[in-house]
Amino acid sequence: MTQSTTRSRKFKAILAGGIVLGVGAAVTLAAWTDNEWAEGTFGAGSFNVQGSTNGTDFTDHESAAGAADLTFDLDGGDNLTPGDTVAAPFVLRLDDATTYNASVVLESAAGSGANEANLSYGIVAVDDAASCTEGATGTTVVPAGTALDATTGAQGFDLTAGAGSTAGAPVALCFQVTAGDDLTEGDAASAQWQFTATSAE
Repeated sequence: MTQSTTRSRKFKAILAGGIVLGVGAAVTLAAWTDNEWAEGTFGAGSFNVQGSTNGTDFTDHESAAGAADLTFDLDGGDNLTPGDTVAAPFVLRLDDATTYNASVVLESAAGSGANEANLSYGIVAVDDAASCTEGATGTTVVPAGTALDATTGAQGFDLTAGAGSTAGAPVALCFQVTAGDDLTEGDAASAQWQFTATSAE
């Protein structure tokens, strides 16, 4: 064996050893670890709609059994005759704890009594409860002439949440009920309406 061949083998052996050592060093570096942690705390907002029959005294009416009793005024008492129209306000707002705006729709309407088919209604949004009269005009929520048990053509509307501890801006609805030509003397009817509010982002 020549001296140059022996040197070449030693060089290759040293080179190979260097490669092995290099790989070993890389594995050691890759084994180092470091950690970062993050966490979040979450709370739910508040959402509640209130109603009022006078625009001043607001409370919850969350079921059919606890529905607000609208007062339809008529000269001489509640004695409708064909062609008469009576009106009553119902005002909605978001309470002072609510943190989201709302979209409101008339979810359902129901009528009962012998004169149900002889009465129709409409709803318009007016400036305030005092503005609700038989001839009041405003943004149509339900077209005039709608049957007591129908929501045909009903339009949704929005409620805006207040700031801080202030209740949201009220929306005054004016219910206008009209007696038809076939109204039966001495018979009665009643109606009930359900509004559903959905929180908006």
